[in-house]
Amino acid sequence: MPELLTGTVTFLFSDIEGSTRLLQSQGAGWPALLARHQELLRTAFTAHGGAEVGTEGDSFFVAFPTAPGAVAAAVDAQRALAGEPWPPGVELLVRMGMHTGEASLSTDSYVGLNVHRASRIASVARGGQVLLSDSTRGLVANALPDGVELRDLGDHRLKDLDRAEHLFQLVIPGLPSDFPAIGSLGSTPNNLPARLTTFLGREREIGAVVDLAGSHRLVTLTGPGGTGKTRLSLEVARRLVEQHPDGVYFVELAPITQPELVAAEIGRAIALPERGGRTAMERLVDFIGERRMLLVLDNFEQVMGGATSVSELLASCPSLTILTSSRSALRISGEQEYPVPPLALPDLARLPGHEELSQYDAVALFIERARAVRPDFMVTNDNAPAVAEICVRLDGLPLAIELAAARIRILSPQAMLGRIEQRLALLAGGARDLPARQQTLRGAIAWSHDMLDEADRALFAGLSVFVGSASLDAIERVCGDLLGSNVIDALASLVDKSLLRQREGPEHEPRFEMLETIREFALEQATERNELDALRQRHADHYLEVATLAGSQVMGSAKRSWLDRLEADHENLRAALGWAVETDRAEAALRMTAALWRFWQMRGHLGEGRDAVTAALALPHAAEHPAARADALSALAGLAYWQGDSAAARAAYEEEIALRRELGDRAGEAEALYGASFTWSIGELAEDRNADAAAALIEQAIPIFRELGDELAVGRCEWALANVRYGQGELQEARESGLRALAIFQAADDRFMTGWTTYTLGLADLSEDYQAADGVPDARVAAAARLTGALRIFDEAEDSSGYTLVLDALALLALRNGDRDRAARLAGAVARLERETGTGLAFWNRGTLGYDPTVLLTDPEAADAWTAGEALTTAEAVAYALEGASAGE
Repeated sequence: MPELLTGTVTFLFSDIEGSTRLLQSQGAGWPALLARHQELLRTAFTAHGGAEVGTEGDSFFVAFPTAPGAVAAAVDAQRALAGEPWPPGVELLVRMGMHTGEASLSTDSYVGLNVHRASRIASVARGGQVLLSDSTRGLVANALPDGVELRDLGDHRLKDLDRAEHLFQLVIPGLPSDFPAIGSLGSTPNNLPARLTTFLGREREIGAVVDLAGSHRLVTLTGPGGTGKTRLSLEVARRLVEQHPDGVYFVELAPITQPELVAAEIGRAIALPERGGRTAMERLVDFIGERRMLLVLDNFEQVMGGATSVSELLASCPSLTILTSSRSALRISGEQEYPVPPLALPDLARLPGHEELSQYDAVALFIERARAVRPDFMVTNDNAPAVAEICVRLDGLPLAIELAAARIRILSPQAMLGRIEQRLALLAGGARDLPARQQTLRGAIAWSHDMLDEADRALFAGLSVFVGSASLDAIERVCGDLLGSNVIDALASLVDKSLLRQREGPEHEPRFEMLETIREFALEQATERNELDALRQRHADHYLEVATLAGSQVMGSAKRSWLDRLEADHENLRAALGWAVETDRAEAALRMTAALWRFWQMRGHLGEGRDAVTAALALPHAAEHPAARADALSALAGLAYWQGDSAAARAAYEEEIALRRELGDRAGEAEALYGASFTWSIGELAEDRNADAAAALIEQAIPIFRELGDELAVGRCEWALANVRYGQGELQEARESGLRALAIFQAADDRFMTGWTTYTLGLADLSEDYQAADGVPDARVAAAARLTGALRIFDEAEDSSGYTLVLDALALLALRNGDRDRAARLAGAVARLERETGTGLAFWNRGTLGYDPTVLLTDPEAADAWTAGEALTTAEAVAYALEGASAGE
């Protein structure tokens, strides 16, 4: 133990981020990594006068006689760690925090608030980040190592400390300086939805679940539909934000029924980047690691097979907590079940006055929801007993109460009570193997259902096959034969009785949707009527037609409209495709995935689409449909390409080419040759990039397209050659091919290909400017005009893959024009889009142009602009880019 320093001391704490994950992954190699880490840090600390107070596992506690010495030691240590040749796959990131104050000594160590403050500062840092307190900053502001700067992170509340601490980050040249938000209180990343209605009461339940989440890493709220599990879980999550500084995320599972999609849905909720070649679970485990996060998984009952994913996440991520809501427990190790009780109810034998009734949660909910449909509704001495008894007869179940309150527009509480009493007496039992509360809720829904006439009941059952919302056209096609009367009249009746909701869809189209609990009851009705199998078949047939028609139009001038329609029907398309896969309707599954792949690409569903195509191709009878299989292989190749996975894309194209030749499909063969050419341009490894191979494939495709008289396809080949030549730095040749292609597309009014060709020509202009020592201003002006033109085209269609790449090029243009702030904002917007959409092609353009946007993060002002850019909506980012490019023209 070294002699302890006295007086004013700078305390430094450090540890390795993700050390448990490294220990597990490296096994016997971990001790050597840990020892080398300790050697590097000790060398840096000792060189600047640091006294090692304690070392435990991968952590250090060091005291320095001066603040500048502590900062210099941290800088040297981080540089040494970054420069160390760690084994492949190992990224050893150390977080550090320091604070300066008077040293308080115990027998053999330091004690007191200053030590505690330094430790808390270190605990909120990210791997590779160095944080300083304001007191340390004041002593080093004018004594920083050469090139090192300070970034002001503002005030942050730290656990167990009364006052907020003003924190600063060291910005070390050559090292990363852009980190996720630090894990201080009040700055937790989350996607919790805003409350649309008041959350009433439940303080006892909230407290109980919060306590359970403090001692159990998996808590499941159970109960029948309508008990308020979702709302309770969200309220609990809001109370737990401070205990989970690395993120609190709500994951809605209602749209999916396939357990294998659970990990992907979680990844989408936390905006996890999609990367080709890795499973959603692998990416989740890597990202979460040891982070202290809370996941709220809602409506788990329909993906119970996904419980294994939950178990795997908990086993691999030691600081993760999961809160689920489900009709039943997940039945996995470590789970704590919490049955959600009904809302608080009055005692009918000792009713308080009507003014005090609203103190009971169930009555308060009834009153609030009744006023939503009849603003003048009031509880009076006359109707108070009926209101109280309605709530009691409905067992305090929120959905049942809301359904009853919705009837207040036509029934007084007294009249409603008579109906409820009759209906509950008739439907009191339900299935004996169901929980008692589910029987009661079933009765409440059945009461609403039994008020329908036969046409309404038939439509109610038919609507059960739709997931999410459905258009009027879809409902008429799938359910029309069930009704002996007008579908529109029956829809209006169901909306009026609150069994169906109406909202506006794309192009002001009316769409209709059921609450999930009501839809479950409707499914039972369809089963009892022996109609469910036929309904599912018609549903799948209809959405195959939708996908096929959209697939034929989505590259045309009305692309935006068709993409919006597919987005609105995405959940139904998922359900139809899932049913086709589950029932081995191989041809339907293959055709649907082939038709939908451009939608998945352009609207940022690349990972989901690739998984769907893979599943369809793996069906036992897929080989019996070679033409549909070839189309699906083309879709698989395209999706893998857009994820940046050139090897997988090439393999799929090669299989498709062979199959097309077997089929004698000359047009399909040429399309596959054309597509395969791109896979030789984007590889991250040198052996995956081969301009000659790309050009050879294009040259094979062109004669076939000419033989078929397909002038547009010849134009696409010219565009492909333009990309190849641009990638080789042959700018004149690239322009010549690009301009030939552009003339063809503009003559045909092909907006999609006009956009992409204009983008390629803009890149060639940028490249000319970039290659010249002093730049070429005219080339930048030309690039601005072309890139903004392309951006407008992609923005018209909300083509996420298109405007992600164009915005990236416009960021470089801003940088070439000397506007670092604008460049950083656009780069931040691109970083968000890449995470959300899975688009993985920007690295190719950056490599070709010699552009690395992360250099902007070494500049504190630019780093702040980057953060601001990430916060921009897509519409805001596009508008900002167009404004800047126009100003620079």
